Amino acid sequence: MEQSINDINSKSPLGDLGVIKAGIIGGAGYTGGEMLRILLNHPNVEIAFVNSSSNAGNLISDVHTDLFGDTDLRFTDQILQDIDVLFLCVGHGDAKKFLEANPINEKVKIIDLSQDFRLNRNSSIGNRQFIYGLPELNKDKIQSAQNIANPGCFATCIQLGLLPLASKGLLQSEVHINATTGSTGAGQGLSKTSHFSWRNNNLSIYKAFEHQHLNEIGESLLQLVRNSPSGDLGVGALNFIPQRGDFARGILAAIYTECNLTEDEAYELYESYYANHPFTHVSRKNIDLKQVVNTNKCLVHLEKHGNKLFIISITDNLLKGASGQAVQNMNLMFGLEENSGLRLKAANF
Repeated sequence: MEQSINDINSKSPLGDLGVIKAGIIGGAGYTGGEMLRILLNHPNVEIAFVNSSSNAGNLISDVHTDLFGDTDLRFTDQILQDIDVLFLCVGHGDAKKFLEANPINEKVKIIDLSQDFRLNRNSSIGNRQFIYGLPELNKDKIQSAQNIANPGCFATCIQLGLLPLASKGLLQSEVHINATTGSTGAGQGLSKTSHFSWRNNNLSIYKAFEHQHLNEIGESLLQLVRNSPSGDLGVGALNFIPQRGDFARGILAAIYTECNLTEDEAYELYESYYANHPFTHVSRKNIDLKQVVNTNKCLVHLEKHGNKLFIISITDNLLKGASGQAVQNMNLMFGLEENSGLRLKAANF
């Protein structure tokens, strides 16, 4: 009989770790579907249940039709406690409500994909304390964490473009960010701005200077700045203009700020910072979105223009920006290789 991962010493070699039994809450949406696609092919995971009250009893492949032939699992309205990790793939505000209404065994690790526990002031519920789950920022904390607040998609892409500068106290000037996301970033629920006829051949701006991800970006940058050689010098204003793109998935963030580093010095800083992070790569050639769509990668490209450093950062909003990063966090929490189950091919054509 397979052992639960909680019954095995996490310091054992990878081959002796056994199987992680995972549950998914909210399995019918975009992030739930991506979670299923990854975990069904993860070498160390068994999916114990997939909860969706609106689809209970239905085949998963009837909702996520691309999984036809891959699984005979059905959605359930039950919540099993005999698991090792629970993924909350629910809407903002719903994760907190779920945990308040459904006490989960304290031995079960929780990875929440909503925004409910990302900010320091909201990072706990009952006896559970959530760690902000950006591995390129908090890898050591994640490895010993019981609960993870998975970062937002815009926040992930933008932070990965800025963390190396923050680590050296080099973000004292204003930062200007223009970032475009695909339609899946708005979730599966139908809205005026997600209709194909509206989104196709269209481009629009929303929540200019006010996007909710600014708060978690600011907290992360300040965390690094306070630990930088320059000390707590603060972070310049973050001017963020989000855009809706007429494509399904991916985020491209175009960022610039004043910086005294030469281009070569900037590349050396970024390459050094990300040297031990398997999913974030610094490219000296220009980059495009198709290089990362359907992967857990982030690619970063730098250019120096006068006294300004121009940074391009690209990710897949559903993977590195959501479900892929959640599995990356799970791997770290259970002592697995960080990229286990996440060696994915880009949808380049």
